[in-house]
Amino acid sequence: MKRFDKKSDKVSAKKHFGQHFLKDENIAQKIAETLSENTYEHILEIGPGMGVLTKYLIEREQQIVALDIDKESIAYLQNNMQAANLSIVEGDFLKLNLKELFGEKSWAITGNFPYNISSQIVFKVLEFRASIPEFSGMFQKEVAKRICEKPGSKTYGILSVLTQAFYDCEYLFTVHPQVFDPPPKVQSGVIRLKRKENYALGVDEKLFFSVVKTAFNQRRKTLRNSLKSFGISANLAEERIFDARPEQLGVSEFVELTQAIANDTV
Repeated sequence: MKRFDKKSDKVSAKKHFGQHFLKDENIAQKIAETLSENTYEHILEIGPGMGVLTKYLIEREQQIVALDIDKESIAYLQNNMQAANLSIVEGDFLKLNLKELFGEKSWAITGNFPYNISSQIVFKVLEFRASIPEFSGMFQKEVAKRICEKPGSKTYGILSVLTQAFYDCEYLFTVHPQVFDPPPKVQSGVIRLKRKENYALGVDEKLFFSVVKTAFNQRRKTLRNSLKSFGISANLAEERIFDARPEQLGVSEFVELTQAIANDTV
């Protein structure tokens, strides 16, 4: 494996990328170690940049796929890092057909995620949850906290409920701006998601997603008012749960609410 030992390459890469590069080796190693399971053959790293995390991932037994949309990043990795278990792929994760990349195999995901698409990355992970038993990585701290937030908080919302419906979420540690070059204006947070052993909800999942999103899109209203578009009957609307606001409900209560709406007869 070739290490990043050319200062001129590093400076050139920064000039081209215009990104915040993680420079703390200890943080990079800690992120690599957040993936604890060995029940999958592949790890997909999103946004490897100059490979500070990649070089710790390739020390694992799994096959590593480093995916980046930036041509300069791809070229830099190809010129500076080789390993038998490393594949470097140019592409957009949000547009990528993951089944074409991994087939029916299971894989994990990690990375230092671009802040502007981090929520979309999580939603795509949920879409492919049957193939992704573990997911970790670095987000803007506020987003990381929101994913792991519990009911009753102002930051508890759509992302919290939908993620926690299928994964056990754990906020691991905070990463300060000083470990990046150049430092961002916000703190970052690293989280780990482990898929629940029984992650089938037992209700129509499309309806579940719709109920959760509709409720939080009008989060200041009670469920009785925010869920009117589902055409619930007068009898069901009298149930006490409809007095609540969405942030007061946990995943199990949203599942029960979805089932009640599905079984409702006007």
